[in-house]
Amino acid sequence: MAMNRKKAILAETQLTSKWLAQKLGKSENTVSRWCSNRAQASIGSFLEIADTLDVDVRELLSPSQL
Repeated sequence: MAMNRKKAILAETQLTSKWLAQKLGKSENTVSRWCSNRAQASIGSFLEIADTLDVDVRELLSPSQL
């Protein structure tokens, strides 16, 4: 089963979607929807997420396995 990379990277770095939402100035609900694949972030948001998590944006686009 494929897992959302944003969610996986947060788990790997022991960070939360609440922390990410605060860093990005977004609502927790928005980030939660991104992490659960119920909504997709814009290209600009993907770049912000990658920068905030200190990862290459391509890492956010490749699926993880559970």
